[in-house]
Amino acid sequence: MMNKKYFYSALVLILLMATSCQKKEEKIVKPEGLRDVFKDNFLIGAALNVNQILEKDSVQSALIASEFNSVTPENVMKSMLIHPQKDTFNFEIPDKLVALAEKNDMHVQGHTLVWHSQLSPFFKEITDSTEMVEVLTNHINTIVGRYKGKIDAWDVVNEALNDDGTLRKTVFLDVLGEDYLSLVFKIAEKVDPNVELYYNDYSMTNPSKRAGAIKMIKRMQELGTKVNGIGMQGHWDLDTPSLEEIEKSIVDYADLGIKVAITELDVSVIPMPWDFTGADVNVKFESGDATMNPYPNKLPDSIQVKLANRYADIFKLFLKHQDKISRVTLWGVNDGESWKNDWPINGRTNYPLLFDRNNGKKKAYYSIVNLKADSKE
Repeated sequence: MMNKKYFYSALVLILLMATSCQKKEEKIVKPEGLRDVFKDNFLIGAALNVNQILEKDSVQSALIASEFNSVTPENVMKSMLIHPQKDTFNFEIPDKLVALAEKNDMHVQGHTLVWHSQLSPFFKEITDSTEMVEVLTNHINTIVGRYKGKIDAWDVVNEALNDDGTLRKTVFLDVLGEDYLSLVFKIAEKVDPNVELYYNDYSMTNPSKRAGAIKMIKRMQELGTKVNGIGMQGHWDLDTPSLEEIEKSIVDYADLGIKVAITELDVSVIPMPWDFTGADVNVKFESGDATMNPYPNKLPDSIQVKLANRYADIFKLFLKHQDKISRVTLWGVNDGESWKNDWPINGRTNYPLLFDRNNGKKKAYYSIVNLKADSKE
């Protein structure tokens, strides 16, 4: 029979070891992702493609869940996919996006209700204003209504301006006139009074387009239209737009009394053909010029450093104006999936995001994370 003294000593030792193990377990902290690093500043989001929404890659799914607290559908909510025919809606993949966001406690940005590109063909056939109002009302009522209380904000109208600040010629403008903008915002508000409503566009740092956007938003506000914010698409490169123009744009839009979201952020490291600017997805060039695809296999370290510095400078500006910025969304998760690889010339290899083609963190990733680490010292 075991001596009682030894028995109690062994029992105490076991309990102490168990307590020690428990304390060690308690000290295990989940690695911080971007969503945690910037949790006190603004939302950090990514645009997701179908495979990412369906969680087909477990490694990437874990990355998305740990790094981002906002998601935007890259394509699946554009009208030609979600509403391809007058009486047909496709909600299977958008439903899964919402479920993914709920599982990971993420903000959902609906993208987009009214856009001239990737437009359902039946919209283009409408010439009567009454019919157009009826069709738009059904389109918005059905989509926004389905996700009421589940989608936090909508890009109601996308890219309605030309680069000179005038309204883009679209079927909506042709049939309904300039106040179609207020009309669709009001329809969306009526369906879901609590959802946030944004106008989203590229080249929003260009002075002429900025002036046109401000004029447009003021007109909508005069008509009593609820506009919660502007989405500034960040399809930028290593040198342009200047930090001064980015900052002026953030400040000027915020002065309208609305939020500013940085949307579709990606920083191109390869040249644009023939000084082309903008981000019109429909523009395509043909070129056999090797200078248009300078890094087909690997990005040189010197350019990695430039990209990291550019991201750091941009995020310093975002942090400076965090009181005005609601969200920063990267347009894609890793370099291999970026639309910038094949636009505006097919076959190009670009490296515009924070994660490489193997989902590894790039110098650019650490450059923005270190901004917060430095601020704590």
